[in-house]
Amino acid sequence: MAEIATIARPYAEAVFRIAKQSNSFENWSGMLKFTTSVVKDGAMQACIRNPKLTSDQVAGILLSVCGDRLNNVARNFVKVLAENDRLTVLPEIGDLFEKRRAEQEGVIDAEIYTAFPINDTELKELVGAVEMRFKQKINPVVKIDPELIGGVKVVIGDEVIEASVRGKLQAMAFALKR
Repeated sequence: MAEIATIARPYAEAVFRIAKQSNSFENWSGMLKFTTSVVKDGAMQACIRNPKLTSDQVAGILLSVCGDRLNNVARNFVKVLAENDRLTVLPEIGDLFEKRRAEQEGVIDAEIYTAFPINDTELKELVGAVEMRFKQKINPVVKIDPELIGGVKVVIGDEVIEASVRGKLQAMAFALKR
């Protein structure tokens, strides 16, 4: 895994610099996500691994599938990845790009665990409260965990905000055992 990140990092940095210079983070995020989904497709994987196809042929196939969803710079980027036999690391390049973008924009990821699905209004209120506590914008990822019984648990980095019924019951059990 570390080897893939090591290979992907210079490409992600290059794309990040291009996106920053042209103030096109959103556009590059979309292009990388779309191209990654194409690269992950089984038929495309077969093309990438086919030893009878040259890198130019593989790039041509990929670019024809992508159509006009990529700008000229992104098309050249795909060609460079194909020439260097690096198309398979495109998902990691996208992940690293998104991390750098989040750092640049001052956004942190937050995993929000709930016992039941929450609606947009509840999520907006929760995100607002967490943003006020951390004094940063957050990117929420909501996950359902029925074992929480009720309430929420928020995980940001190595910090956990435990506001679930399960967590409160565990705290009470611990207090009673002392």
